[in-house]
Amino acid sequence: MSLDAVIIGSGPNGLSAAIELAGRGASVLVLEAREQIGGGMRTAELTVPGLRHDVCSACHPMGVLSPYWRTLPLADHGLEWVFPAASVAHPLDDGPAVLLRRSVDQTAAGLGADGAAYKRLLAPFLRNPHGLLRDALAPLGLPRNPLLMLRFALVALRSARGLAEARFSGQRARALFAGCAAHSILPLESKATAALGVMFSLTAHVESWPVARGGSASIAAALASLLEQRGGRIETGAHVRSLADLPPARVYLFDTSPAQLADIAEPVLPARYLARLRRYRYGPGAFKLDLALDGPIPWTDPACLDASTVHLGGTFDEIAAAEAAVWRGEHPERPYVLVCQQTVQDASRSRDGQHTAYAYCHVPSGSTVDLTGVIEGQIERFAPGFCDRILARHTMNTADFERRNPNYRGGAITGGVADLGQLFARPVARLNPYTTPNRRILICSASTPPGGGVHGMCGYHAARTAARRIANQPATPLR
Repeated sequence: MSLDAVIIGSGPNGLSAAIELAGRGASVLVLEAREQIGGGMRTAELTVPGLRHDVCSACHPMGVLSPYWRTLPLADHGLEWVFPAASVAHPLDDGPAVLLRRSVDQTAAGLGADGAAYKRLLAPFLRNPHGLLRDALAPLGLPRNPLLMLRFALVALRSARGLAEARFSGQRARALFAGCAAHSILPLESKATAALGVMFSLTAHVESWPVARGGSASIAAALASLLEQRGGRIETGAHVRSLADLPPARVYLFDTSPAQLADIAEPVLPARYLARLRRYRYGPGAFKLDLALDGPIPWTDPACLDASTVHLGGTFDEIAAAEAAVWRGEHPERPYVLVCQQTVQDASRSRDGQHTAYAYCHVPSGSTVDLTGVIEGQIERFAPGFCDRILARHTMNTADFERRNPNYRGGAITGGVADLGQLFARPVARLNPYTTPNRRILICSASTPPGGGVHGMCGYHAARTAARRIANQPATPLR
């Protein structure tokens, strides 16, 4: 069968690329090595029968706001977002938790004297949040909203510490901002870490961070259903190890890590380009703990149950110290921990009153240290009695992450370091980051702009480039 495009990998970007190309009339085949599609969008019974755990991605602020996915009829294909009362809860040792709610005014009211400064920070971007997201989630180029993007750059290209100390005087606002900025998996003193703090705060005021009903696998299922409706095909259990495993096609899009692209396509790519792919920096990994509980987490502040995501780590300085330690190759005693409470929002994942807890922390790349006790200690710190509710555990270290999804090199779950040196020049510096020196090969994974997250924008932008090349290429084997 003559194919226009073959996509290697069925993560959010691979499926998005396939949908975009199929929608333009191209014949598309997606090859997935595992039996379950989805990449980071997988759900499984990891602890006890009947309890559904998200294997990687859990809450989806960028998914519900993705400029591309917002144009797709995913609800018609079974995707239902479940919205919590708050996006984030950030408990503190002294006083009530800080809540990041959809209402800017309600959020600001919990920040004390910094409430007005918080509103001033976000107000310019909330006038046109979807325009900002469309430009921010695109490769480097001329934005549609240049003045808005310039204003965002002036704020966001600072370090998270620099912005927090310049804008806020109190610990509550600084802690909330630290928790959002630490999603960058960079030291909070690094340039551009403020961008994640501002962006994640902004998204929470556009839509509360949702979970997908039934599990993150529901997102993959909806994307696959839409792709099949448009004539595309998916083959699972199709492990691509070399060019010999690829059928003839006009173009090939790799939803893989740069290292996988280099290994598979080595015979048809120049040595210098391969060397640059292999120098790509992946950064720290993650250690994840999934728990079955006999009830909800007993937070000291019950308002934490309103949030789909809980950021644990205390003050700005404590979170900053933990993230810096990870970059030095250390395992902090009190790490920054992200907790997701999917069953509190989505009862379809639970059974017999039981709940799940999803928690992970950042660790040095390749770490095999078991941090179960450390993570449980951080949760117990803000939820005394938590450990008494544990029925069963499941752990994943960096090797487990990479084994389940080879894109997570060394356990790096966001596609690689997103500092200034690699924010736009990913995986290598090129005018069009999705292209390679071989016109028939493109890369569309989270290792391309705009980077990690379940939003499909890397795949969408790569597909637009691929569509322009299909007409000029023969459908032949890649040799």
